[in-house]
Amino acid sequence: MASLPRASSVVPALFVVLWATGFIGARYAMPWADPFTFLWVRFAITFVLLLALIPFLGARRLSARVSAHATIAGMLMHGVYLGGVFWAIAHGLPAGLAGLIIGLQPMLTAILAGAFIGEKVSPRHWLGLVVGLLGVAIVLAPKLGAISGGVTAATVTAGLIAVLAMSAGTVWQKRFVVNADLISGALWQYAGGCTVTFIASLLLEEGRFVINGELIFAMSWLVLVLSVGAIFLLMFLIEKGEVARVASLFYLVPAVTAVMAWYLFGETLTLVQIGGIAITTFGVALSTLRLSRRAGLPGSA
Repeated sequence: MASLPRASSVVPALFVVLWATGFIGARYAMPWADPFTFLWVRFAITFVLLLALIPFLGARRLSARVSAHATIAGMLMHGVYLGGVFWAIAHGLPAGLAGLIIGLQPMLTAILAGAFIGEKVSPRHWLGLVVGLLGVAIVLAPKLGAISGGVTAATVTAGLIAVLAMSAGTVWQKRFVVNADLISGALWQYAGGCTVTFIASLLLEEGRFVINGELIFAMSWLVLVLSVGAIFLLMFLIEKGEVARVASLFYLVPAVTAVMAWYLFGETLTLVQIGGIAITTFGVALSTLRLSRRAGLPGSA
């Protein structure tokens, strides 16, 4: 695999930080909008923004086949994943438990990558995945005390479907959309995500969307920073690295989110949680070491 410019060494860390802000943005938005309604509007705005940027950025057109595959990946990674997470939290699933369920994503991705695209997962990588999941559980353990009536078969199932969809979408992207133009690929991904969430909003919601300062801030942040910035970084990482190792970076998201929530909202961050963050970081290091050496990411010589 060809080396990347040394500047790309910051990409994994930047991706984790940006991705973690998505949960903060959701906290600002959810009191003012139904989850699927908020998401389809977000994806539609992102689609229009990317469409407007294509002539200026010289994006390459995709073939009909690759466009279709990018749309399917978007349905899974944006529509089903984010839709499931937002819906579950909006219906009472505690954020801590949701984060723990989402923490299964790297392991599911490793299994699917081995089954469908032939990626070999080394014993060291499996050890890193287990250590990372343990760290996530420690970070989120204090929040699990908030479990209440929101933990139902429906909300837990939505969370599990969401994490499975993210894993499947990641593998689908690697298998069928590799080497495609990032901007054109993202355009079709958001078309897929918008389609899924729009249909879900028609079937399941009343379309509540109260425009105020918090909603505008959350929408602006999630469109520009998450839907454009973070997703481009994720597609870059998937293209340049093995998806099972890239997926391991998601273990860091709950820890970074916990630090952000502590700073922004005054949520507690105990010494035990800090220890969990350290354990998670060690697990991710075990899982991504090979990626770092091959792709010029952190840890490369």
